[in-house]
Amino acid sequence: MCPTPVLMVQKALKDRPAMVEVLAEAGAAVENITRFAHSQGYQVSKTADGPDWKLTLTK
Repeated sequence: MCPTPVLMVQKALKDRPAMVEVLAEAGAAVENITRFAHSQGYQVSKTADGPDWKLTLTK
């Protein structure tokens, strides 16, 4: 449930890695993670993976 996915991504980005991959299952989580990643200066590419989404966050 939101905001848990965003909080998990926030923790993963704490040390400013060049890339993070995230698997999300809900449309709302995908959009919230994307917005948060952009606010932190990351580009986001999204790929459907069955019913889930794979998000790749890159600097």
